[in-house]
Amino acid sequence: MFFKDVVGQKDVKNRLIRSVQEQRISHAQLFSGPSGTGKLAMALAYAQYISCKNRSETDSCGTCPSCHKYKKLAHPDLHFVFPIFNAKQFNKPVSDDFLPKWREKVLQNPYFELSEWLSHIDAGNAQGEIYERESESILRKLNLKSFESEFKVMIIWLPEKMNIACSNKLLKMIEEPPSKTLFILVTENEEGVIGTIRSRAQLVKFPFVDNESIQNALLQIEGINPEIIPDAVHLASGSYIKALEYLNPGEEEQFYFLKFQEMMRFAYARQVKEMIDWADEMAGIGRDKQKAFFAAALRLVREYFVSNMHRSEIVYMNRAEKDWGKKFAPFINERNIVAFADEFELAIKHISMNGNPRIIFMDTGLRMVRLIKR
Repeated sequence: MFFKDVVGQKDVKNRLIRSVQEQRISHAQLFSGPSGTGKLAMALAYAQYISCKNRSETDSCGTCPSCHKYKKLAHPDLHFVFPIFNAKQFNKPVSDDFLPKWREKVLQNPYFELSEWLSHIDAGNAQGEIYERESESILRKLNLKSFESEFKVMIIWLPEKMNIACSNKLLKMIEEPPSKTLFILVTENEEGVIGTIRSRAQLVKFPFVDNESIQNALLQIEGINPEIIPDAVHLASGSYIKALEYLNPGEEEQFYFLKFQEMMRFAYARQVKEMIDWADEMAGIGRDKQKAFFAAALRLVREYFVSNMHRSEIVYMNRAEKDWGKKFAPFINERNIVAFADEFELAIKHISMNGNPRIIFMDTGLRMVRLIKR
């Protein structure tokens, strides 16, 4: 991965490049920012630049043996930790057991979210987690001497998903790191990382990507109709992942929109039996996806409410959502928008607290019957 391949983030790139050139590489760094801002891509480009034998003033060379191995994510001094699940084919699995799948996903496109990763490894309804046993694997790898590079690099993707016991063991390694070791923690929820780790890692904040950089990146994709790129940039709101989703909606986004439509139709028609069946289905999709659905529903009611004001410049919906909203949007108004938002936020909270999902979905669905008639 090259710095030039990271969408936008010019200031962050310059800061990281300068740290290498001035030999001021902090042994633990926390890359923090919203989804779609290029944190994982930047971590890979940074690690490759550090290990490159013929780096330039702005990027790694791409031709030295180290760069060739980074191109395949197969450098012996590059290590990864990421959320996994207890797959039956492995006995107490760790990240290394899923490494071939990880390389495949990252090499395809380093811009993706947790739900996409879990789908890629067929996690089903399981929630991704970094287990306590992962710390033993980390310690074993980092206690080895570097094979080729000056630094051993450990990239930990989504450390907020780390088991508390694993976090505490990682903290000890960060406090007393093996020689020439670099930890790069890539998080989308800085507050979800335990405070003691945050306080010992150098924070690198990633802002939203500027519109011009997103547009230029989309124009490089073959087969994309240039006429729809402005809409994609607008909808992205600084997230390159959202821009890609607009151009090519993923199965999950389409699924959430379909289930939102069903919930609202059943509520409007007061079809209780159908709502019960709907709740049963949603109860079986896994907690991460359940929270993602309610987050999508929260976004949609907000967008439909704003669309009623005829302020297209602050409406962020794809074409399918806009088309459906022509008839549905009038049902979201000043009398019920706050109540809608409160219900979806409460549902997310209850799912996070391991509440019974069938009851949560059924209760939320029935409350929609009352709200949609206001």
